[in-house]
Amino acid sequence: MRIGIPREVKEGERRAGLLPLEVAVLVGEGHEVRVESGAGAWLGLADDDYGAAGARIVEADGTWAVDLLVKVKEIQPGEEMRIDHDPAVFGFQHLVGDPEMTRRLAARGATCIAFELVQDAQGRFPLLAPMSVIAGRMAATTGARILARTPGHVLVLGAGNAGVEAARTAANLGSHVTVLTRSERSRDEARRKLGAGVECALADAEAIERHALEADVVVGAVSVSGAPTPKLLSRGLVGRMKCGSVLVDVSIDGGGVAETSHPTTHGHPTYVEEGVVHYCVANMPAAEPQASAAALCAAALPYVRELAGKGVARAVRENPALRSAVVLWQGRVCHRALAQASGLAWEGLAEADLA
Repeated sequence: MRIGIPREVKEGERRAGLLPLEVAVLVGEGHEVRVESGAGAWLGLADDDYGAAGARIVEADGTWAVDLLVKVKEIQPGEEMRIDHDPAVFGFQHLVGDPEMTRRLAARGATCIAFELVQDAQGRFPLLAPMSVIAGRMAATTGARILARTPGHVLVLGAGNAGVEAARTAANLGSHVTVLTRSERSRDEARRKLGAGVECALADAEAIERHALEADVVVGAVSVSGAPTPKLLSRGLVGRMKCGSVLVDVSIDGGGVAETSHPTTHGHPTYVEEGVVHYCVANMPAAEPQASAAALCAAALPYVRELAGKGVARAVRENPALRSAVVLWQGRVCHRALAQASGLAWEGLAEADLA
């Protein structure tokens, strides 16, 4: 199979879809890997490093003229014009918050498989998890850095990988930490992971309000698979929070936890609204490119090998983890929440599609 690794163009994105180690594995299995010149520059990787792994170094057009495109971040404006049915795009998609891009991709006949929706038999998200851990840790340290002091009280909304790591890091910094989550099961699991030093409770309206008003830093780490993030902090509540407090909205790829949240970039990461400093960078782990790229590429490689070795249709047919991650198939929307958000018709994947 022909596999393409483009240079990422999202502002502040420093990772690459695959590293030379993974490229060498794929080339060794008989696949042609095309890497765009400069794709690894932010990682300190030269074109020669990829060439030594067996990759063909090409210009941008060459990486898109393939069967399978492996990239980190969602399709950026203008990139969709490079898709004409092929290639299948395997990477973070985050399309629920971008209905216009969804419609453009559908019109191009795109096939998109989302890193963030690959779910294994144990219900885990193996490609999302390592990035969430890094983002969670960064959320706690970023909040403290913006405050220029250790926060007295940190509120973490959500108890997935990002939320637990944010809570653990904030507690290690010496903050009083409260984690609010949706269910008794996730609350109890957070207690088990974090210990008695972190308060874990259910995220009802009264608890969210009380702890948000006390917090120096609020971390939004709510994740609803393939759906928009619920708005847990109204504009009115944000306006009543401590003046100069910080909201680090890790959930911004899904729209964010606050009505006042909108995406920012590594170049311009913060803004102030209702007296609260908002940090809403949509690709936080890109600030630690070496560690996050290594973790992400290692997690993605088994799925890339399967897609390349079996062919995209057969791999999706035989592996439920990949099938659940298909958001677009040849221009048809295969994910209910995405169809609803974009106003397009939902069509489930049929066996005939994957023959």
